[in-house]
Amino acid sequence: MSLPVYLYTGPEIGNRNEQVEAVKSSLVKKFGDVDNYLLYASSSKIEEIIAKLETDSLFIPATCVVLREAELLKKKEEIELISSWLKNAKETAVLILVSDEISVDSKLEKLIPKENKQIFWAMDESRLASWLSGYFRKNGYAIENEAVDLILELTENNTEALRTECSRFFLCFEKGHLVTADDVEKILAHNREESAFTLFDSMANPNESASSRLSDSLSILQKILLTKNNSPVMILAGLASCFRRLELWHSIHAGGAYLDDFALKTKGFASKTARNQYARACRVWSFGQCAAILASIAQADSEIRSSGQALQETQLTVLLYEIIMKNGARSSKYETAY
Repeated sequence: MSLPVYLYTGPEIGNRNEQVEAVKSSLVKKFGDVDNYLLYASSSKIEEIIAKLETDSLFIPATCVVLREAELLKKKEEIELISSWLKNAKETAVLILVSDEISVDSKLEKLIPKENKQIFWAMDESRLASWLSGYFRKNGYAIENEAVDLILELTENNTEALRTECSRFFLCFEKGHLVTADDVEKILAHNREESAFTLFDSMANPNESASSRLSDSLSILQKILLTKNNSPVMILAGLASCFRRLELWHSIHAGGAYLDDFALKTKGFASKTARNQYARACRVWSFGQCAAILASIAQADSEIRSSGQALQETQLTVLLYEIIMKNGARSSKYETAY
């Protein structure tokens, strides 16, 4: 019997999430019902996670814990606790480790059976274009090549984001419709849904002054907070993911090193859009500043989780000010925002 632990890494969020759902569905099929948990390594103690896996429910026969940010599990005691749990793990308790990074700590990775781990590489633009055309076709629509290119310019380049954005076309047009570049302009360019990733893009525009970037970013933050599916913790998790990728971009280009398209793809930068975005961002923040910013994000996450809803918007506003105006340095108590 294979150990009840899985490891799914890589930046192709859509296919990765499908695989997580496939594991959860197989548990439902096998046991009838599953108690599902979604946790984050940055805010959950490993002792609490193991406790959930070891606690049997009187009414639900199986438990599944999806733990995101698995790349943060590096402490010796954390990995030892997981190893100890696996020695006596039941098939009714499953742990799925997920990371946007390509890999996790080598000691943790050694605990996962080979057949239970997979890296979900980012698709390059040609494969994404082919996937996108096929996705429209599968749903009963045709799409112009120019429209495909424009969608890829306006949308985060992973299948999860593309599915979300393209669902708008299915609501606006009847099946059989040919989606044109003009349709994309109307549906996406003028009604773009903001997220932590579009927020990062606005924050990282080197062609704008810091005060202008702050103003634009605060407007985007307001739009995100008004949507139902975005919590402050999710916003922080998205920003942290972006700045960790920026750290990676800095490290692989250290000393003026040149990487070809294949090498960049293996590091998670498959699309031209992503490469251009992080090339711009590295002109705004240095590698050392990224570390300071990630520390500020972690601190903001801790404060937001402990303070309740009343101060969340203020705390996020202060964080954006610290990132954009002070490059991650903490603000003094009486410092003005502009």
